[in-house]
Amino acid sequence: MKRLHTYFLLLSISCCWILSVDAYAQSAKKTFSASMQSREDSMKQYAFSIVNAASPVDRFNADSIFTKMLVRALKEPHSFYYPFDSLQTISRLYAPDSSFRIFTWQVVKDESVFRRHGAIQMNTANGELVLFPLIDKTSAIENINNAALGNDNWVGAIYYKILLNTYNGQKYYTLLGYDENSFKSTKKRIEVLTFNQDGKPVFGGAPFFNLTKNGAPAPPQARFSIEYKKDANALMRYDNELNLILFDHLIPENNEPEKKYTYVPDGDYEAFKWQNGRWIHVDKVFDFKLQDGQAPVEKPVKESKLDIRKSSQ
Repeated sequence: MKRLHTYFLLLSISCCWILSVDAYAQSAKKTFSASMQSREDSMKQYAFSIVNAASPVDRFNADSIFTKMLVRALKEPHSFYYPFDSLQTISRLYAPDSSFRIFTWQVVKDESVFRRHGAIQMNTANGELVLFPLIDKTSAIENINNAALGNDNWVGAIYYKILLNTYNGQKYYTLLGYDENSFKSTKKRIEVLTFNQDGKPVFGGAPFFNLTKNGAPAPPQARFSIEYKKDANALMRYDNELNLILFDHLIPENNEPEKKYTYVPDGDYEAFKWQNGRWIHVDKVFDFKLQDGQAPVEKPVKESKLDIRKSSQ
C-alpha cells in the first residue's frame, strides 16, 4: 500500500507540474502576442504613409521610422512566427519550407525614382534574430541579367511569390516580383535565391534560365524580366496545374521594339518549366490564339499600393 500511495503522490505531482508548465506557456504566448500586436498597431500608420503620404519627405520619413520599428519588433524572440497581417502595403512572404521569410516594399520619390526596401528573416532554432537587409542597388548594377548578387547589392523588387525546387540535394527558391521601374513602364522579374556555405543569400549566381529567341537557343541568364507599358497589367505567375511560370508574350504597340514602354500583351503566352536545376523556356504555351476566358487570368496586383492579400499569384 505504501508503494501505491507513493506512486499516486508522484503521479499527482507530475500532473501538477505539467499543468503549471502548460499554463506558463499559454501565459507567455498571450504576452508575446499582445506585445507584438501593440508593436504592429504602432507600425501600421507608417506602413500606410510609405506609399500614401502626399510629399516625398513624408514618405521617406515614414519609411525610416517604419524600418526601425520593424527591426525592433523582429528582435523579439521567435518573432518569425508573427505574421504582421495588418501591414497591407508591405509584402510578407514565407518560403514554402518556412526556412525564411522576405519583407519587401517600395518608396516613391517622384515619377522617375522608385526605391525598393526589404529584408530576409531566417527561421532560427533558438528564436534569435538573423536578418539580412536588402539594399537596392538596381541603378548601379551592370549586366543585371547575369550578375550574381548578395543582399547588399540587390536588384530591387516587390515579391509576390516564392517557389521551392530541389536538385542534387540543393534547394532553389525562385522569386517572382515586380518593379515599378519608371512612370512609363513596369517590369516583372524572376530570379533564383540560394544560400551559400555561410548561410548568406545569393541572388542569381548561375545561368538558371535557358532561353530561346524566335525558336532558336539564346544565351542563358541568371535572371529574367519583362518590361511593358504602364498599367498594361502583363501576366507573370506560377500555374499549379501546368507546373509552369506563365507570362505574357509582349509586342510593341507602334512597331518600335526598342521602346519597351510601348509593349503590351498580344494574347499568347510563354513559360518556364523547371528541369534538372534550370528553368527551361517554353516559347509558345498554346498552339492556338486564346479567346477571352480560355487563358488563366492573373489576379491584379496593386503595383503602386500593394495589398498583400491580393498579391499571392
